Amino acid sequence: MLLAGLLIAAGPHALHAPWWLIGLTLFLYAWRGLAVGNRGLLPARWMLVAIVALGMAGIWLQYRALFGRTPGMMLLVMFSGLKLLESRDQRDAAAVVFLTWFLAITSFLYSQSIPTAIGMFAAVAASIAALVSCAAPRRAPRANLRTALVLLGQAVPAALVLFLLFPRVQGPLWGLPQDAYSGITGLSDSMAPGNLSQLTLSDAIAFRVDFHGEAPRRRSLYWRGPVLWDFDGRTWRLGNPHLAELEPPTGGTRVEYSVLLEPHNRNWLFALELPASVPAQARYLDDGQIISLSPVRARISYEIASAIEAEPNPSEARPDLERTRQSLERARRLPPGFNPRARNLAESWRAASASDTEVLARAIEHFRRERLQYTTEPALLGRDSVDEFLYDTREGFCEHFSSAFVFLMRAAGVPARVVTGYQGGELNPVDGKFTVRQSDAHAWSEVFIAGRGWIRVDPTVLSVPLRLDAGLARALPAGKAMPLLMRPELEWLRGLRYNWEALTHQWNLLVLGYNPERQRELLSLLGVKGADWLELASTLLATLGAFVLGLFAWMLRGLVRPDPVQTAWNQFCRKLGAKGVTRSPYEGPRDYSERAARSLPSAGESIRRIAALYMALRYGRQAATVDVVELHRRVKDLEFG
Repeated sequence: MLLAGLLIAAGPHALHAPWWLIGLTLFLYAWRGLAVGNRGLLPARWMLVAIVALGMAGIWLQYRALFGRTPGMMLLVMFSGLKLLESRDQRDAAAVVFLTWFLAITSFLYSQSIPTAIGMFAAVAASIAALVSCAAPRRAPRANLRTALVLLGQAVPAALVLFLLFPRVQGPLWGLPQDAYSGITGLSDSMAPGNLSQLTLSDAIAFRVDFHGEAPRRRSLYWRGPVLWDFDGRTWRLGNPHLAELEPPTGGTRVEYSVLLEPHNRNWLFALELPASVPAQARYLDDGQIISLSPVRARISYEIASAIEAEPNPSEARPDLERTRQSLERARRLPPGFNPRARNLAESWRAASASDTEVLARAIEHFRRERLQYTTEPALLGRDSVDEFLYDTREGFCEHFSSAFVFLMRAAGVPARVVTGYQGGELNPVDGKFTVRQSDAHAWSEVFIAGRGWIRVDPTVLSVPLRLDAGLARALPAGKAMPLLMRPELEWLRGLRYNWEALTHQWNLLVLGYNPERQRELLSLLGVKGADWLELASTLLATLGAFVLGLFAWMLRGLVRPDPVQTAWNQFCRKLGAKGVTRSPYEGPRDYSERAARSLPSAGESIRRIAALYMALRYGRQAATVDVVELHRRVKDLEFG
C-alpha cells in the first residue's frame, strides 16, 4: 500500500524529472519491495548517505540549484524512495505516509485538472489504507482499503465545508519560488518569423468564451493581444503604450461575453475588437490593449463587451494631440539599410498616390494579386526577411504577411503597426462555448488613416481568404502538417474532446474558479451578506462543530443500543452473584456455568441450558429473534429452590 500510494503521488512529478532520477527512484522503490520478506536486503546507513550525496549532486548539476519548485520537487521524489528504503517500523511507515501526502499536494503545482485530483485521491486512499494496515496487520488488504475509503468518505463533508466557507484571498496564501511559473507559455512580447507558427502546432486551450446572446461570425472574431511597434530589421517588439480612458466606439454591433483565460504569466487580457468596456481589475492602453494589474498566473474569468464592425474611437483620429503625433512618428520608423526591393516597391506606391488611402489601396491590391502561399513550415529567412518573403520564398505564416505589410506601409510613409492575438475559435456543440486554442494564434496589421484612425488590415486573408472563414486546416496546402485533432478523419476523437472540455470547463468554473467574489455570492444566497473574515470563520467553525457532533452521535449508535444477548447474560450473572457465585473476570461462560451448577445443584440443569443457549447465540450461529426471546425467558424464570 505504501508503494502504491507513492507511485501514484510521484507520477505527475515523473513527467518533469530527468530520466536518471526516474530510474533511481524506481530502483529504490523496487529494492524496498524485494526486502518486504527479507530485511537482510535492506541497505546499511552508509549506503543510504552515499545515495543521498550522489542524488543531490545530480540534481545540482541538472538544475544548478537545490531550491525552487522543480529542483525542490525532484529532491522530494528522490527522498521518498530513500525514506521508504530505510523504513523498518510503524513510525517510519507513518513518515512515508506523510511524505506521500506532501507529494500529492505539490502535484497540483503542475496541474489542477480532474485526472490529477482523481489520482491524488487514489494516492491518499492507498496511504491511509497503509496506516490502517499498520494498526491491523492481520486484516486482509481489501478490508483495510475499505476502511480507508470509509474514513475518506467521512472526511468529504468536512472538506466541502472548508472549501465553501474558508475565507479566501486573491492569490496564493504563501509565496512561491521565482521559477514557479517558468513552464507557462503563450504569446510573446516580440515577433520574429517562426514564433507564431510554433504555437499553431499546439492544441492547448488559450481561453474559452461564453457569448451572452448570438455569437458573431467567425470573420469578426479578432481577439486583440500585444501590439508591436518597434522593428530592428528582424524582430518586432512592444512599444511604450500609456494608460488611457476607453471611449466607447461608434456604431457596430454590441456583444457581451465572458472569458475564462488560461494562465500565461503575462498581463495581457484578450477581447474582440473594438472593446466597449474594460473588466474591473484591468486597464486600457492607448494602443487598444487591455491589461490586468498583475500577471495572469492562474485561470481567471472576466466579463467584457465589444462593438463588432465599429468605427475607431474618435480620439484616435485627432492628429493634433502631442502623444498621438509621437505615436504616429514611431509608427513610421524603419531601420536603414534593410529590404531594398520592398522599399522601392513602397516608394513607387507613394509616388503614384495622392493620399495615404490610395497607398493603402495599392498595397491591398498587391497582396490580393500576388497570392502568396500560406504555410506553418516556412523557409528560413536571412537579413532582408521581407524581401526574401515577397520575392524569393513567397510562402510564410501570418507573422510573415503582417510584418511585410507593415514594413511596406512604413516605407511608403504611412503609420502602421503589428497586432498579435488570436483569430477565430471553435464552437463546442456540447455546452455552446467557444474554444480559442493556441493553434488560432494570429498576427495582423493596423494602418492609420487621417480622419478615420487605426484600421485593421489582415494581409494573410488578402492572399489566403480561407484562413478567415475556414480556419487553419483549410488554409494549409494539401499534405502540410496540422494539429492532430484538426484532421478531418478524426471526427470521433473531436467528439470525445468536446465532451471532455465541457466537463473541464465546469470544473474550472465551479471548483478552480471559486474565488472571493463567488464565495460572497454563495453566502448572499444563504442570507449572509457582506461577511468579513470573522463572520466567515465563525460560520465555518459552527458548521464544522455541528458536523463533528453528528458524526460522533453516529459512531455512538452501537453503544447507545444495547446488545439483547449480552443484556440477558449480564442479568443471569447478577442473579448468580446474588446467591454467592460471582463470575471472575478471567472466566468464560462454560467454566462459570459449570462452577455455578455445582454450587447450586437445585438449579444446575437450568444454569447449564442458559449457558449453552448464550454460547450458541454469542459464538455460534447468527442470533435469531426467537432464540433471544427464549434466552430472556429462561433467565427471568431461573429459580434456585
